[in-house]
Amino acid sequence: MTRTASVLAVGSELLGTTRLDTNSLWLTGELEAIGVRVTRKACVGDSFDDLLAELAWALERSPLLFVTGGLGPTADDRTKEAVAELLGRRLVRDEAILARLRERWRKRGREMPEVNAKQADVIEGSVVLPNRRGTAPAYLVETEGKTIVLLPGVPWEMKGIFAESVLPHLTGGGAPAGVHRRVLKVVGLGESVVEELVRPVYEAHPGHEMTILAAAPGEVQLHFAARGTKDEAGAALDAIEADFRAAVGGPLFGRDDETLEGVVGGLLRDAGLTVAFAESCTGGLVATRTTDVAGSSAWFLGGVVAYSNEAKVALVGVSPGTLARHGAVSEEVAREMAAGVRLRFGASAGLGVTGVAGPTGGTPEKPVGTVHVALDAGEGTRRHERLVLPGDRSMVRRWTASASLAMIRGWLEERGGAG
Repeated sequence: MTRTASVLAVGSELLGTTRLDTNSLWLTGELEAIGVRVTRKACVGDSFDDLLAELAWALERSPLLFVTGGLGPTADDRTKEAVAELLGRRLVRDEAILARLRERWRKRGREMPEVNAKQADVIEGSVVLPNRRGTAPAYLVETEGKTIVLLPGVPWEMKGIFAESVLPHLTGGGAPAGVHRRVLKVVGLGESVVEELVRPVYEAHPGHEMTILAAAPGEVQLHFAARGTKDEAGAALDAIEADFRAAVGGPLFGRDDETLEGVVGGLLRDAGLTVAFAESCTGGLVATRTTDVAGSSAWFLGGVVAYSNEAKVALVGVSPGTLARHGAVSEEVAREMAAGVRLRFGASAGLGVTGVAGPTGGTPEKPVGTVHVALDAGEGTRRHERLVLPGDRSMVRRWTASASLAMIRGWLEERGGAG
């Protein structure tokens, strides 16, 4: 039977806009790895009444409750007090802990402030978990078949105590089956289209968690998980991945931490090819993503942001006649931009991007979101795609950048660059 847990992060700072609760995210990963499923996460401020209410709510519904934060020496650190009141237990001063705290301060050449003495107050009947990295001990409290684990809010202290004291308690020193996850990434297809393609995979692998996420403009992710030992779960994930790849085909470009720009860069590097970009509506975004990849100088020669018509003519050789006949947002101009930037930089392939990102500038014939992407690799190797994209200016630009990188990937795989 799968164990479940709740995670409660304590601290008014977590309810504002300047501090993220990273502890809950980290704990979720560690717990999943040992087969504990986190069913609820919450943040609560330092109000004693709010904290007490959240603790009661979570404990009623979870056999295992992790609480981070509120174990410090200041007046607003009241996690222990709230747990003690909830369970009807006393806080008892532990003289051994107090002595260790005083010694810790003495070694720094300072006298311990008396406010720190409250960190030696222990919940009656709890197990004290030592903190080798700070002054706030952690606690493990058993109550009516349920377990509460109180951990410091300082991330490196919390992680150390979890690894050294909490994990052995939860696993009994063994290595139980856990939850193992995998992510596949798709470019150029909408969420609903991917859903239709992969629906048979859901039916072929019942009992496994599978989710589709629209991760970014132009990119969809397939998240799936399996339970068991590393080998058991790995075999199940491999089978699901194979079916997903067969169902989606070419638009599926990567897995887990792989990025589209990283995949494209790897293909270019392996093939010994180079690229150069002429960008208009994306304003250098394709080049930015490309150079986010370490070592990109091996395959990316340079780029031009040819925003105005004059720049398109002067920098990448677009014909004034082409601009006059077809307009800047056209297949013809995108193709000339691609060819021109390839020749200017001496690259294996050139990419040209032009479009109407909005919110103004659209016409009935070329509405906002109209984009033309072209690739020129010489010797008759040319590609073009016209897109009409949804969303605001930022979404159009980001989607176009993904479509541009996807076009380069398609060219490379067609010519055998994927190996």
